Amino acid sequence: MPLTLWRDISPVGQPLRRPSNKSPHILVVGGGVTGLISAWVLLDRGYRVTIVSSAWASDEQRLTSQIAGALWEFPPAVCGQHTDKISLAHSKHWSMTAYHIWDGIASIPSLSEASGVRMMPSDFFFPEPVDGDKAQVEKMTEIMASGVRGFYRGADIIDERGIDPSYGAVDAYELLAPVIDTDKAMGWLMELVESKGANLVTETIHDDLVEIEDSLRARFEVDVIINCTGLQAQELAGDESVYPIRGGLIRVINDGSDFPKVDAALTITADAAHSSNEIIFLVPRNDNILLIGGITEPHEWNLNLTLDTPIIRRMRERCEKFLPGLENARVDPDYPFAQGLRPFRGQNVRVERELRRTGSRIVHSYGHGGAGWSLSFGCAQDVAMLVDEALEGIQARPMSETVFERKAVGFQRTQVRH
Repeated sequence: MPLTLWRDISPVGQPLRRPSNKSPHILVVGGGVTGLISAWVLLDRGYRVTIVSSAWASDEQRLTSQIAGALWEFPPAVCGQHTDKISLAHSKHWSMTAYHIWDGIASIPSLSEASGVRMMPSDFFFPEPVDGDKAQVEKMTEIMASGVRGFYRGADIIDERGIDPSYGAVDAYELLAPVIDTDKAMGWLMELVESKGANLVTETIHDDLVEIEDSLRARFEVDVIINCTGLQAQELAGDESVYPIRGGLIRVINDGSDFPKVDAALTITADAAHSSNEIIFLVPRNDNILLIGGITEPHEWNLNLTLDTPIIRRMRERCEKFLPGLENARVDPDYPFAQGLRPFRGQNVRVERELRRTGSRIVHSYGHGGAGWSLSFGCAQDVAMLVDEALEGIQARPMSETVFERKAVGFQRTQVRH
C-alpha cells in the first residue's frame, strides 16, 4: 500500500505520532527535497529527526532542488537518462506515490498556495505516431493504467496549444500533472519539518560515511544515518559512478502581454525525439513565469552557462520554432536564467542500505537526477522501511532483490519503539 496523505503523513505543523525522548533518533544528511521529504515521513512516524546540510534553500544561493524544473513526470523523465531496469522498476512506483500526494496537496487551495504546488495539463508531443514506437506505446499504456488524472490522446492537442505544424509533431497526449514552484515549496518544506520537531544543523560533512559512521552516530546521538546528498554521495557513499548532468532554464514573463499565455506544460522528451539534443521543455510556473528548456550535458561540473552560450541559444531557438510567439518573450529581469547539476549515478537512483559494512545503519537515497520532486514521496516511503529494517537488525539487501517484494508489502504503519 503506497504512502498516503493524511493517513501516513500530514501537511500540518505537528507530527501524526509524537515522539518521546526514547524514540529512535535519525540523522538526515542533505537539505534538498529528498532530505526534507524523507525527514517529513520519519517525523510523522514518530521518529526524532536531525537534518544536517551544508546549505539551505534561499533566494541568494539556490540549491539544486530550487533550480529544478519540477514538473512531475512518469519515468523515464524528459532528459531520458534513467535507463537502468532495476531503478526504472522502482521509479515507476515511486513516481505514482509522489503524484497522488502532490495532487492531494494541490487540491486544497490554502495548501496549494502555501506550498507552491498545483495541478496543470502536461502535454507530450511526438515526431512520429506513438503506435509506431514500441517503447512509447508501452510507456503510454503504463501511464493510462497508473491512476493519473485527465489522460487524453489526440493530435488535436497540437493545434489547440498553437504548436507550429512544420516543427514535425504528429501525435500527442495529455495528463494532469503536479507543477511545483520550487522556491516556495522548499521554504514550505523547511518550515513544515521544523514545526514537526526536526532540528536543522548547518555543517558540511566530509569523508565516506561508512568510515565515520560510528563517530557521527555518537556525536549526534542518532540510531540511523540517511544519506540524501545528491552529487556529494560520490564522496559520502564512496560511489565513483555519481556524476552531474548540467542543465539550464531560461525564465521569461508569461503574463500574456508578449505572446499568448502558456497554461500547460509542453514537452518533447529525449526518448520520444531519440536525442537529448532535441528536448522541448516549456513549463509555466505559478508566478507568471515560463521556464524554457532543456539541455543535458553529462559530466559538466562548471556552472558557467549564460544566455549567450551557444547551447542555450540553440535551446531557445528550438523552443521558439516549436511554439510561435516565444521569440517575443522577455526574460525575467530579476532571475533570467537558472542552471544546475542534476545528480546522476551509473545505475540511476539508489534507495538502499549500506552494503559494504555488516551491521551498518546507513540508508542511502541519491542519484535522482532531474526527478527528485517526481520521485520524492515514493523514495521517502522506502527510506522509512529501510530505517525500520536497520533498527530491527534485518540484514541489508541490494535493491535488485527488493524491486517487487517491497511494493507487495506496502507501507505498514509499524509502531516506533519508545
